[in-house]
Amino acid sequence: MPGATKAMVVGTATTLVMVVGYTVAVRSDPWLWFAWTVLLLCTAGLIALRFPR
Repeated sequence: MPGATKAMVVGTATTLVMVVGYTVAVRSDPWLWFAWTVLLLCTAGLIALRFPR
C-alpha cells in the first residue's frame, strides 16, 4: 500500500476511535458521525483509485 493511502487508512481508523470515545464520554454528535462517514468515503475512493480491478 503506498504511503499516502496507508496514512489515510490509519487516520480514518484513528478518527473512528476518537469519535467513539467522544460519543461514549460526552454524547453522540450526528455531525461528528457525518464527518467521519465522509472521511471514510474519501478513503474508500482513494483505495479504489490506487488499486483498480
